Amino acid sequence: MTDLRLASISTGAISRNVETLRALVAPAQVMAVVKADGYGHGAVASARAALDGGADWLGVADLAEAFALRDAGIVAPLLAWLHQPGAAFSAAVHAGIDLGISNIAQLGEVAAASGTACVHLKVDTGLHRNGAAVGDWQEFFEAAVAHELAGRIQVQGIWSHLANAGHVQDVTQIERFTAAIAMAESVGLRPEFRHLAASEGAIKHPDARFTLVRLGISIYGLAPADDVDASSLGLEPAMTLSAPVISVRRVAAGEGVSYGLDFSRDSDTTVALVPLGYADGIPRHASNRGPVSINGVTGRVAGRVAMDQIVVDMGDAAVAIGDQATLFGRTAESVPSADEWAAAAGTINYEIVTRLGHRVARRYES
Repeated sequence: MTDLRLASISTGAISRNVETLRALVAPAQVMAVVKADGYGHGAVASARAALDGGADWLGVADLAEAFALRDAGIVAPLLAWLHQPGAAFSAAVHAGIDLGISNIAQLGEVAAASGTACVHLKVDTGLHRNGAAVGDWQEFFEAAVAHELAGRIQVQGIWSHLANAGHVQDVTQIERFTAAIAMAESVGLRPEFRHLAASEGAIKHPDARFTLVRLGISIYGLAPADDVDASSLGLEPAMTLSAPVISVRRVAAGEGVSYGLDFSRDSDTTVALVPLGYADGIPRHASNRGPVSINGVTGRVAGRVAMDQIVVDMGDAAVAIGDQATLFGRTAESVPSADEWAAAAGTINYEIVTRLGHRVARRYES
């Protein structure tokens, strides 16, 4: 049975992307971030592919994501960093999950958990999202020392996150992070892992690599910023999104198409119906703009993206029911990219791949 909506994912591309990036950032170690179901690519498959490519660590946002990897039999070093009060810290410790800690209260809660927790202390260096504020660093580090001496925790790492607001701001954050490391060491902490850079910072700023980098969107072959060329780095997009054409019709000049009838042409045109819509993660903001390739010809979404379907304007191109329509895919396939869809929707490529819904089947290939 053919899947109605399909994301074909190359695990080989993920592995090769990790290999490429690992060579770029060496000698820093690599954490492959597989949060949000592997940025829509499937967390377990992406994690295994990243490890095959040489990733040293895996990273996820929360403990539910971390437990899912452990339940799948993945035993690699694993960090989870977004926790609500009363999270299952004891279970995490026993599952060998490292914990990102963002404040003194959270540190105390983890220290009270059963077993010795491996923690990474997060400091705020300018993103102002989470992590200990500059004025709290001393108390934060001293509390960590006390808990470590008592055997309640082991401080594995210290970390922060760049805001990616520009070169000057990035350099300022690198300097602040360096100061945080010095302060931590001055009170007796000796964290093995020091990590600040995610994909963009790791690619642009060698000084931000420290001993570990967290690579997310880049391991899936997509650029982390507009001024980064993924293909020139040797990265391959891992996902292709497609669905079969299920209806074809000829529409007369001047006739409207889809809700609102806000699309029409001044000549007759062929339109193809494709069963992917905003319930599947196709951005409605790409109405009248999103590119779709059918039989090597790229058309555009005609009219509004609906909940379950889009209509594609194909002009005079030959299209038949059952032909494959590709919304975005791998570079070698000469089809639209996730970046083009991001531009059409006024968003970023991260959102295009991550937002794909559960109705879209994932099929894995090397």
